[in-house]
Amino acid sequence: MAATKYVFVTGGVTSSLGKGIIAASLAKLLQARGYKTTIQKLDPYINVDPGTLNPYEHGECYVTDDGAETDLDLGHYERFLNVKTSQANNVTTGRIYQSVIEKERKGEFLGKTVQVIPHITNEIKERIQLLGKTGEYDIIITEIGGTVGDIESLPYIESVRQLLWELGDNNAIVVHLTLVPFLSAAGELKTKPTQHSVKTLMESGIQADILVCRTEHELSDEIKEKLALFCNVKREAVIQSIDASTIYDVPILMQEEGLDTVALKKLALADDTAPDLGQWHEFLDRHKHPKSEVTVGLIGKYVELQDSYKSILESFIHAGAINEVKVNVRSIHSEYITKANFEQKMKGLDGILVAPGFGERGIEGKIKAVRYARENGIPFLGICLGMQMAVIEFGRNVLGLEGANSTEMDEETSYPVISLMEEQKHITNMGGTMRLGAWDCDLKEGSLASRIYHGQNRISERHRHRYEFNNDYKEQFEKAGMVASGINSETQLVEIIELPDHPWFVGVQYHPEYRSTVANPHPLFVGFIKAVQLHKKQQTNASMA
Repeated sequence: MAATKYVFVTGGVTSSLGKGIIAASLAKLLQARGYKTTIQKLDPYINVDPGTLNPYEHGECYVTDDGAETDLDLGHYERFLNVKTSQANNVTTGRIYQSVIEKERKGEFLGKTVQVIPHITNEIKERIQLLGKTGEYDIIITEIGGTVGDIESLPYIESVRQLLWELGDNNAIVVHLTLVPFLSAAGELKTKPTQHSVKTLMESGIQADILVCRTEHELSDEIKEKLALFCNVKREAVIQSIDASTIYDVPILMQEEGLDTVALKKLALADDTAPDLGQWHEFLDRHKHPKSEVTVGLIGKYVELQDSYKSILESFIHAGAINEVKVNVRSIHSEYITKANFEQKMKGLDGILVAPGFGERGIEGKIKAVRYARENGIPFLGICLGMQMAVIEFGRNVLGLEGANSTEMDEETSYPVISLMEEQKHITNMGGTMRLGAWDCDLKEGSLASRIYHGQNRISERHRHRYEFNNDYKEQFEKAGMVASGINSETQLVEIIELPDHPWFVGVQYHPEYRSTVANPHPLFVGFIKAVQLHKKQQTNASMA
């Protein structure tokens, strides 16, 4: 028996079926039974990582503690499992080929012709087993990006075929996620796309062990029997995945369908402990039965695509549940905030979050939103670029530094209150060269930041940026009332700013949303939502008086 068991999750028929959520849900159920589980994602694109991708292309870029810029699915893995991921949890075709080419240049292949098989597939297999060989995990779930049949995915599918053979019976299984579409004209569900998808997988030498069928309507026993027969799987291994009201329902639905039970049986693992999902059920209960609701404005420049701010939206769900409040998020495109309409756009907001981003597009709209929050006593949270916009707004409108800006937006600004770090000035490569990963931050005693973090002196948070608060202006800002309440002791860089004279105004240079999970909602989001609730209550009481 292999020390570590492997589950491969593939997708068919169409993309965006939710392989990441199914993988995370299965992992959650196995973890809740006491199995040490982690998940990794294999991405077929040739980018080395998603760090240089526009959020419109691939959604947000998720950052791990060790500074890896990864796929947003790793965020789901962490939020579900409350276990940190790392560089080893995300593999891309770009990274695979880069590694093989570097080995070839060093002469490691002894003059042989370098080919997809065995050199590329060997590299993929090595990466797949990297976490398994640490001895830390009982089960590794590997999600393969893309759809079966894609040219880009072929080396990964072939690597899985080889591994299934090498690892032997009961040590590795394949979960295939497909779509069972409903044709409204015919008034029936159609199994043919799933049959074709399984056939395509079999043509690559892989037999699916479990079928997870995404559907808008309940699958009848007759349809499940048909799928089992035509797709060569056991009847119990045909799992229905019906559309859910929230992704956090999926582990419960998968448990009801017996996904974890079937997986354990096929892996020859003990199935004698029921999953302990007490905390998960409590979270779901609070999430679905809030006692009040608030509206928060999410001011960003990529709001058309929900996945661009995925971790922020999920953090609101976690913080909302613990505060027993429904957080309605109103996405506002900063590019379209003008002097004429910004009051109208801000109307009815109980709190304002100015989101991260890069580049000068939509900057002035973000600055207007910050000013509105500052002058009207509305709870404000600025993340990364959002924090920088708060600094620029304060510099312009409180300190009177006309034209104050970041050198990212205006290299010639007279008041570069945000500027490039010294070590960043001579970098030409864009990928993986920012301040990335977990960095320590010392909190000022007695500050709002210190209270938010329950009196901790030092915290560690994840970063992804190039530009920083310019310390040449620190004294001037602090005298005027903007306090630097979080400092990196190693670099003396400002990590947190706040306004003590404001009900709740915090800007952070890091990304707290990357650390929020179901089990541990991030204190910054919890504190922000609590302040938003209080603000709404006070506004309601004032209007009734």
